[in-house]
Amino acid sequence: MMIKVHSYESMGTFDGPGLRLVVFLQGCNFRCLYCANPDTIASKGGTLTPPEEIIRMAMSQRPFFGKRGGITFSGGEPTFQAKALVPLVRELKEKGIHTCLDSNGGIWNQDVKELLGLIDLVLLDVKEFNTVRHQALTGKGNEQTLRTAAWLEEHEKPFWLRYVLVPGYSDFEEDLRQLGESLGNYKMIQRVELLPYHTLGVHKYEAMEKQYILKEVKENTPEQLEKAAGILREYFRQVQIN
Repeated sequence: MMIKVHSYESMGTFDGPGLRLVVFLQGCNFRCLYCANPDTIASKGGTLTPPEEIIRMAMSQRPFFGKRGGITFSGGEPTFQAKALVPLVRELKEKGIHTCLDSNGGIWNQDVKELLGLIDLVLLDVKEFNTVRHQALTGKGNEQTLRTAAWLEEHEKPFWLRYVLVPGYSDFEEDLRQLGESLGNYKMIQRVELLPYHTLGVHKYEAMEKQYILKEVKENTPEQLEKAAGILREYFRQVQIN
């Protein structure tokens, strides 16, 4: 089954442990106001790629992965293409390559369930804990994302929690504390990554002739990031600012 690929990043150090081949897939179910890759949202687009090509790329870069690196599927939302990813991830694992999935956790079906059962590590993006604010930020509620987190915990699947701190949208202390109270006792959360809000993708909106809604939102100050990290550290063992 062919896979719709938007782009690749070799030697990535941001999306999972070690050095990684990052495969950005086409299509997403969320409409995040701050999306840095708005060109990955539409399900049409991308390059139809045979899974053998992705395996070839991973194998050619394998000497650089070391003990910790591997391949990360990002997007877009990779579970959009869960059915095609299942056999690919299975083959990568058979070849001894560490697999990672960067997901918003908002899609759930049998294929997604099978994919999460195979993957070595999930980077779970929680955009906001308050579902009303989550809806305003992404166009969807967060109920399924939190159910996905609970499933990963129940099935002893390790994951990292990722949270983008958007001033005025996802930086409310009460929501950070509720996130900590709800998920802070999860044993499968290996780390929490607090991601600063940035405007690196704004030029893409201009190129696509789309309005960037958050153009008035300023990037985080170091003090804002440290305050949020301090709150999360009250609940989680390992919190880092990326």
